[in-house]
Amino acid sequence: MTPAQFNTDEERWKAVGENNSSADGAFYYAVITTGIYCQPSCKSKLPNRDNVEYFTTCDAAEAAGYRACKRCRPTATSKVQEIKQKIIHACRIIEESDTTIKLDKLAGQVNLSPYHFHRLFKKIVGVTPKQYAGRHQSRRFQKNLKTSPSVTDAIYSAGYGSSGSAYDKKRDQLAMKPKVYRKGADGVTITYELARCFLGWVIVAATDRGVCAIEFGDNSDTLPKQVQARFPNAQLDKADIGFKTLIKEVVDFIESPEDTFEVPLDIQGTAFQQQVWEVLRQIKPGQTMSYSDVAERMGKPKAVRAVASACASNKLAVVIPCHRVVSKTGKTGGYRWGTERKQKLLESEQDRI
Repeated sequence: MTPAQFNTDEERWKAVGENNSSADGAFYYAVITTGIYCQPSCKSKLPNRDNVEYFTTCDAAEAAGYRACKRCRPTATSKVQEIKQKIIHACRIIEESDTTIKLDKLAGQVNLSPYHFHRLFKKIVGVTPKQYAGRHQSRRFQKNLKTSPSVTDAIYSAGYGSSGSAYDKKRDQLAMKPKVYRKGADGVTITYELARCFLGWVIVAATDRGVCAIEFGDNSDTLPKQVQARFPNAQLDKADIGFKTLIKEVVDFIESPEDTFEVPLDIQGTAFQQQVWEVLRQIKPGQTMSYSDVAERMGKPKAVRAVASACASNKLAVVIPCHRVVSKTGKTGGYRWGTERKQKLLESEQDRI
């Protein structure tokens, strides 16, 4: 039963008798014989129904002459509910704004000081106001990529002031919750397109959050099946013409990689895998690291095999450059898309130094 449903005395009395915590904040009950008012979940002795009256706020109960129960502390709960409502309101303001709102202005709109607003927002939402705003701006950008005539148009229509701010690596988010990912992306739509590059065929697949798979193959017919195998329960759709801009960005990056990939990613993996991949993204074109070097960089020197496994699980070829991780002896080592492709990639990047 939701709070909005506790609007009759019958429903309220039932909630009091059951100590129903879901009714807390929806109403308060006062006991005439004791002069005290409580939350519905209060564990005090159940009063006689004839001696009970109800109020929708603590202020109303106190205006009628009742004191707050020291056991269930209704005023404390009331303040918590009020704070939550303020934070929810701030979230709606952020979501509806096309521009960045400064912290002090946002705090002022919900009648909180900047310091307390920032602390409470992070406690309740789990991220800072700036991070929350960045995620929603990133979503607009990624959605616009499929409909805007160019990447530049997508950047500015999302409210970014420059390409640098749009391409900040900190934007990359897990679009699917881990349990959704484990279920094979059930309910998620993935769009894909195919193209040729110097390594053969490449498929680029994306959710509404960003690129989720880049894979190589010798046969264009088998690549969609590879992506479907990775996300077995997702809806896989061939892209329309609007996807051409995105796949061109990917192919250009494969053939002439820069330090960072300037297209949003939908990175899927365990916490450990993402730690590995973040280290890989710090390896510049023309450079290599050994699996043990990566493990050392992570502060987990004994996790060499786990690092190798994370590299093998990478779904974003070249963008997450697992090809730049080689054996400690200097040999090329394995590569999920073939050692010949790995060698070509390394040689191509070395030639560009």
